[in-house]
Amino acid sequence: MTACLSWVHFGDLHVDEADGLEGLHRFETLVGLAEQHLGDAVDFALLPGDNANHGTEAQYRGISNAMSRLGRSWHVLAGDHDFEPGNLDAMRAITTRDAPYAAHIRGYSCLFLDIVSAGKGGPDFRIDPAQRRWIERELDMAGAAGERAVVFMHAYPGDLRDDPDGVAGVFAAHRVVFVDTGHTHYNELLNDGRVIYGATRSIGQSEEGAPGFSVVTIDDGVPSWRFQAIDAVWPLVQITTPADRRLITDPACDRQVPQGGFTVRARIFGGTARATVCLDDGPEIAMVRVADVAEMWTATLPDVEDGLHQLRVTAGGSADVIEVLVRGPEATPKRTAPVALGRNVHAIGAWPERCIDGAQRGPNRNGADW
Repeated sequence: MTACLSWVHFGDLHVDEADGLEGLHRFETLVGLAEQHLGDAVDFALLPGDNANHGTEAQYRGISNAMSRLGRSWHVLAGDHDFEPGNLDAMRAITTRDAPYAAHIRGYSCLFLDIVSAGKGGPDFRIDPAQRRWIERELDMAGAAGERAVVFMHAYPGDLRDDPDGVAGVFAAHRVVFVDTGHTHYNELLNDGRVIYGATRSIGQSEEGAPGFSVVTIDDGVPSWRFQAIDAVWPLVQITTPADRRLITDPACDRQVPQGGFTVRARIFGGTARATVCLDDGPEIAMVRVADVAEMWTATLPDVEDGLHQLRVTAGGSADVIEVLVRGPEATPKRTAPVALGRNVHAIGAWPERCIDGAQRGPNRNGADW
């Protein structure tokens, strides 16, 4: 059975009485949508930190009540705002485990990190030496067990005060598939040539369009990321294999850069009776359900010519479109040494179909003064 992992990411809530609990009310609506449409097709839900704007017990009570409405397990990280009281005692009302910890889910080793409590508060993000050693041990064990790793942390490694390049280098050396973060307040994907990083816009302090949630799927080591706005139509269609050309980290992998004919897989969240795939301006080809993965559909495209192609999967009036690079083995380039790992200099830029506008409007960049 192919290892397929999916989760739903609810961006920084910043629950605060000062704005009339707007972040909490949006979160309640989004949890309801996730419960209605995602169901068993996602394995867990993530809160990436900055959950309570001032880290108060009352703010966490509201978050806890909303979380209880989703019938999925939760993984909750701390952000700098959660650490405003100087400890994470109040946040434990919405957590079951203190980070760092590892969970083995669907054949992947998932590492949930604490980059907050080793600092002095505010955006003073650090990983202490003990956690750094723990990360390396866990990644070593995952590799020995034949598992790919996924990492969850509040911010990019490039935002760490201590040895950001070393931490990102560890992720690259161990072939971490995806690092999921919050903090930026805007949707963004990075590809540093070894690892894909994703950040999802804030729910409580959203600036670049309607708030929503992202759905991330790792399909046999290939990551895909989609954002679903609070007012978007359903179903949500997500092509999971092959990789979009912007998310290629291993050109020699035929699930990322196929050679000739290839298999298309797509997850369709929210139900459908029919799905089709189309390459460029070619005919619509019927897809069939995959028996052992919820809401997964597949089709095989034979004898595709080398070059860049547009691939579209359509279901129930919704669609996903990616760009697929197809080439022969003789054209596979050698991988060059990457630089500035885990930093947003590697942002892929605007991708409107993914609700990424590339403007980096957030309190850490070009947005409002929150």
